[in-house]
Amino acid sequence: MSLAQTTAAFAAQTQMSATVQAVVDTIFGRIRSGEYAVDERLPSERTLSSDLGVARNTVREALEVLESHGLIRRRAGSGSFVNPQTKGAPQPSHSEIAASSSPLDLQVIRGILEPDMVRLAVVNMPPRDIEALGEILSQMEAVQTDADAFVRIEEAFYRKIAAGTGNPLIAGCYDLVIDACRQSFRTAQLRRHLTPARIEDYQKRYNSLFNAIASRDTDAAVEYIKLHLIEEQRQLLHEP
Repeated sequence: MSLAQTTAAFAAQTQMSATVQAVVDTIFGRIRSGEYAVDERLPSERTLSSDLGVARNTVREALEVLESHGLIRRRAGSGSFVNPQTKGAPQPSHSEIAASSSPLDLQVIRGILEPDMVRLAVVNMPPRDIEALGEILSQMEAVQTDADAFVRIEEAFYRKIAAGTGNPLIAGCYDLVIDACRQSFRTAQLRRHLTPARIEDYQKRYNSLFNAIASRDTDAAVEYIKLHLIEEQRQLLHEP
């Protein structure tokens, strides 16, 4: 996560003045860069006050903010010390993770997640959810030329499969995958590549996948999704 994003997280979680926030930004930036190393004692409040051109009470308040987030620890009579950055540091948000994922990151996680997601859906998806999946497929098969509409329905198709695993963690992870798809190369790529002929090809693949899920054929379903991922990987490698 960038310093600007971390600053926004601090601001959202803590009421502070712009001056205090600026001091928090500066000290946190020095911690992140390694200028202030783990377990190193920070300069005194007086030194920081002089260095940053702010009042000592402003520095003190900024240190309290950093301490409350676990970034530093303060010892009476000894000063302030840097904690390991993982402890209490604001974590990147869902959208920040998605936005920072590369096309390769996306393909790797899909290759890890989707085969087992499909396998579990074959085993666990209730009949009513399989019926709902079939209805989504019917909507998908009605699309002929509208790439945006196809992508939206495709997302719903995958979400239904993820929910059908019965594992909310998998469903949550796949929400992140879909966010990454939306924010990454793939949306633009599909708009270029989803010609009517390719839409028809995708419809056939998803029809085969649905039939395998509906017939509880685990091996066939997993094989279909793997072949689909291979084809998408091929498109990625040939993307100019």
